[in-house]
Amino acid sequence: MRILFMCTANSCRSILSEALFNHLAPQGFSAVSAGSFPKGEVLPRSLLTLEQAGIATAGLASKGNEAFADNPPDIVITVCDKAAGETCPVYFGPALKAHWGLQDPSEVQGDEATIDAAFRATLARIETRCRAFLALPFAQLDPAALKAELQRIGTL
Repeated sequence: MRILFMCTANSCRSILSEALFNHLAPQGFSAVSAGSFPKGEVLPRSLLTLEQAGIATAGLASKGNEAFADNPPDIVITVCDKAAGETCPVYFGPALKAHWGLQDPSEVQGDEATIDAAFRATLARIETRCRAFLALPFAQLDPAALKAELQRIGTL
């Protein structure tokens, strides 16, 4: 099963989600990420946060969803924060879609400790959601039930 995590710039939240999901995922599951307006580079703080958590960062890159035209995902999860007035990207493929909104830690203002705490908190929330996703009884879920579970996980 292939998951596509999407946010606007594909430099922070979707990158953190891709890397953490792949860190936890068993064989047969993989994640990629993209953005509606990719920044073209991954935020150094995103990479540092992943490295400090012992999560591989090799191969992570900011890209648009056109990168997956020849290999579409099974599930698309948007991770932008609509509450912040941010426009979530739209993926027009046949994939099942869900929203797991996350506040953007790169917008947090403050000292180094405050910014670091925001990134670590975001990564922890992503981990909670990824673990809940990977614990689902996939063989017992039809598409409607899986979509309902994805929506539930987005509230965790």
